[in-house]
Amino acid sequence: MLERYRSLAIDALLAGVPSGGPHYLYDLVSEYPRRWGKGLRAALCLAACRTFGGTLSVGLNAAVTVELFHNAFLIHDDIQDESEQRRGAETLHGEYGVGVALNVGNMTNLLALQRLAANRRALGSGIAWRLFEETQLMLRHSLEGQAIEVGWIRDNVCDLDGDDYYRMCLKKTSWYTCIYPCRTGILVATGPHDAVDVLDRYGWYLGAAFQIQDDALNLVGDFARYGKEIAGDLWEGKRTLILIDFMRRCTGDERERLVAFLRRTRAQRTAAEVRWLHGRLLAYECVESARRSARDLAAAAFREGQRALGPAAETEDGRFLLGLPEYVVERSR
Repeated sequence: MLERYRSLAIDALLAGVPSGGPHYLYDLVSEYPRRWGKGLRAALCLAACRTFGGTLSVGLNAAVTVELFHNAFLIHDDIQDESEQRRGAETLHGEYGVGVALNVGNMTNLLALQRLAANRRALGSGIAWRLFEETQLMLRHSLEGQAIEVGWIRDNVCDLDGDDYYRMCLKKTSWYTCIYPCRTGILVATGPHDAVDVLDRYGWYLGAAFQIQDDALNLVGDFARYGKEIAGDLWEGKRTLILIDFMRRCTGDERERLVAFLRRTRAQRTAAEVRWLHGRLLAYECVESARRSARDLAAAAFREGQRALGPAAETEDGRFLLGLPEYVVERSR
């Protein structure tokens, strides 16, 4: 079902990208969507829509909107993180330059806004405005979460704990990866204001479990399947739950070395330092500890999903939604 929903959304997305135009624009808007991706966000939107009585045709435009915003985030996020790989190939800014990639990301956002505007004709002004409000809320949370993360890196913040990570993760990951797709899927299916939040807790736990597994794969995943550079988070100085756990448990000398490493820019860090830190995280079993947290969150997502769905948990899409918590923590890419 994940592949089926992904194919539906990506095919519709690509069909809606304008042809022709200036070089290095519309052809590159299609670049990331054409590469392999999980399609989790579009699938959540479509499954939530169908579970609450909607049809695929009703939910498809919302799913495409979700995917467009997601791909714009990826382009801009890769620039901010100075990432080198995305979905098994060079990042857009790495291949074409920052200026081109920024412009492509901006155009991808514009295409998403055009999809939102199209809802007025298809679903009526009331639901179209509610979808705009949901999108505004998602973007605010996501940008605030991104600001928290880049702020930690810029200011070399090292006095963090798990609660700090989870607050950042709720805003940066859970809202746009899980909560927003579910809310928009429910909204286009039902319309009522008081129904869109029923899967919020499910989406919060699912998104956090997804992000922690992503953090783990960044350190111990198989590049051929993962599609991004291994240990890229260490090169970027990201404060993952794994790194925060190490900060809490390491020796004084190790902490001093870690703080000095994090103080440097990515360009100033060396492969030897990254290997040392990677080895320490494994020696302290920080990756496995984080994965246990992810599994606990996945179990919580399953319970919240069951509670929220009620009898709808026995439908095809209900079973799919309840199967996703296990998927996000067991996946290898």
